[in-house]
Amino acid sequence: MFVASKLPKNNGSSGWVEMLPRRIPKPALENSVTADVAIIGAGFAGLSAARQLVRLDPKLKVVILEAGLVGEGASGRNSGFIIDLPHEVSAEGLGGGSLDRARRDIKMYRTAIDMGRELAEEHGWGKEIFDPSGRFSVARGAHGDEHILSYGKQLDALGESYKLLNTKEIGEVTGSNAYTSGMFMPGTVMIQPADYVRHFADSFSEPVTLYERTPAVSFNQVGGSWVIKTPRGVVTAGKIILANNGHAQSFGFFKGELLHVFTYASLTERFDPKRLPGQRTWAATPALPMGTTVRRISDGNADRILVRWRYTYNPSLTIGDSQVNSAGRVHDEKFLTRFPTLKGLRMEHRWGGPMALTWNSVPAFGEVASGVIAACGCNGLGASKSSAAGIAAADKALGVNSELLQIFTGYDKPKKLPPQPFLTIGAKANMKFKELRAGDE
Repeated sequence: MFVASKLPKNNGSSGWVEMLPRRIPKPALENSVTADVAIIGAGFAGLSAARQLVRLDPKLKVVILEAGLVGEGASGRNSGFIIDLPHEVSAEGLGGGSLDRARRDIKMYRTAIDMGRELAEEHGWGKEIFDPSGRFSVARGAHGDEHILSYGKQLDALGESYKLLNTKEIGEVTGSNAYTSGMFMPGTVMIQPADYVRHFADSFSEPVTLYERTPAVSFNQVGGSWVIKTPRGVVTAGKIILANNGHAQSFGFFKGELLHVFTYASLTERFDPKRLPGQRTWAATPALPMGTTVRRISDGNADRILVRWRYTYNPSLTIGDSQVNSAGRVHDEKFLTRFPTLKGLRMEHRWGGPMALTWNSVPAFGEVASGVIAACGCNGLGASKSSAAGIAAADKALGVNSELLQIFTGYDKPKKLPPQPFLTIGAKANMKFKELRAGDE
């Protein structure tokens, strides 16, 4: 029997959720049901797995269990980039013999984008949910400028399109004089992550059933089936897909293999678009890893700015207000250096969101017990990687040897983490070093 040692717990609510109207959640499970496949987790991975399952077999009975409310977990705390190219603008991430790995990653990311695009077209979602607008990478100094140029050479080797922007051109996009250069990559899709997963979850009908406020507290094998117990119900299923990222470890899987890290964001109050020149909707990742991500978001007849920065190691899978506020104080400084004309604009929302990393940056994927398939260990880039992992897990559950599944099964297994206290010391030192190396990027 696999028993959860802890259940997901979120610190506050994300600004993405607070921007949306209230939603009536799906009922909690309060009886016994059966399914061909049960999915634990209704984020990017779980919802993508469910869609792929019924795409492959429309008659398949699928049950999704969400511990909280859809959109309020890790997926709804994401920055909303479904990227199609490797995220780190760094020669270190793409140089030498790693072009094949980059092509593999691009295939993975674009599979996730294709599913999102199908959903948007099928249900008529607007750009406020799913916007194929592309993304920028931005630099704030010579070091970042060099990385962008180096990355451009790697994209040339991959045959990928992009556009370099000088100081004036990136300033015309962002309305800020703080950036020294930039690069535009057209393939990224920007989403309102909480709205995206909400609409995704609400797109299902029979034979897919979603239960919210229904955590899986244990599961064990009885005969040829798995029996999942929840606080007030039971699911009996032929197979299970674990789409709960770091919380797979709560059931005893990937012990000593997952590094639990939180990242933080702040979102301004609404402001008059006339206060800031440039485009009203854009999104930019930093030229250097561990730098500052910034988005300008249209919110009706007003705009907002999102700032994301800071990573902390949190093996407890929880954070406190002090950590959110500490990151927020630096967000305020970074915001003002980039947008001094918006001085006095208040940050209305602050939050943190979890990621599950592995020491060797590979997914925690595959059959972890007979008929139990994990789609975890996103290593960041959750909208892209977790969505793709969910699709691949569905393929594996139904015995479909797709190209995407071959990619996931071709990874090495996660390496064991160093023992304590060396793990904590090393993780904190490594993140601090990368933050210092990123400087004010």
